[in-house]
Amino acid sequence: MTQKHQIQLFEEKRVRTVWDDQEEKWYFSIVDVCCVLTESKDAQAYWRKLKQRLKAEGNETVTNCHGLKMRAADGRMRLTDVADTEQLFRLIQSIPSPKAEHFKQWMASVAAHRLDQMQDPELDFEQAYADYRRLGYSDKWINQRLRSIEVRKELTDEWNRSGVTEGQQYATLTDIITQGWSDKTTRQYKHYKGLKKENLRDNMTNIELALNTLAEASVTEISKSRGPKGFRQSAAVAREGSQIAGDARKQLEQRVGHSVISPAKAADYLPPAEDERKLPKSDD
Repeated sequence: MTQKHQIQLFEEKRVRTVWDDQEEKWYFSIVDVCCVLTESKDAQAYWRKLKQRLKAEGNETVTNCHGLKMRAADGRMRLTDVADTEQLFRLIQSIPSPKAEHFKQWMASVAAHRLDQMQDPELDFEQAYADYRRLGYSDKWINQRLRSIEVRKELTDEWNRSGVTEGQQYATLTDIITQGWSDKTTRQYKHYKGLKKENLRDNMTNIELALNTLAEASVTEISKSRGPKGFRQSAAVAREGSQIAGDARKQLEQRVGHSVISPAKAADYLPPAEDERKLPKSDD
């Protein structure tokens, strides 16, 4: 199953979701839904008790629910009970909440929006553009970032064709590419920028993003011409392709006289959020 993890917002509250490309449906974290509808201080405990009661009643919906790994509050991927839209509609009937009908409408809109995006992929880019614009990124950076997403997707499609497994193997190949052009592992790069859980690419400068895109595009083209099979052959291609961008970086640095690998991150050059601008300045 090809999964796309995404945080959805309902009344400013986070609901973890996963999109299944094969089944073409969303899966929602049941615990998050319980938290939204009940405002319980311990949504985990609420769901445990509800699940026990429904199982005792012979509820088939609970029996058919399964678990997927989702990112927990501590940043780790943990197995979480999930339900698809149809299952969740049935479960909500067992949760007394004045928000139930509004939440059902929200779920339907989430599903409909994704189906619209599948019919017209341009909508996905329009949404991403609007999100980055709202965060304060420049039009030039956004256009470059969206192009890098397209290049990344082409690369992962090529890895999939080569028989590379999603997850750890994808992460290892990405690390090889990052180190190949920047001389830093992904972890070292994020540490250099003072990042923790933030996305590294969203915190790259224009030139860093361009070099990363060049590296991934080069790896993709070499892979298409060589036709590697499996992880080990794909890793060799990743080293070779990323070196092209690494050589370009070194030549540029010789011309400009300084490193183009910047410690700057998005928070350093993006304007503050609207609510922050309204706060009075301290006299300290």
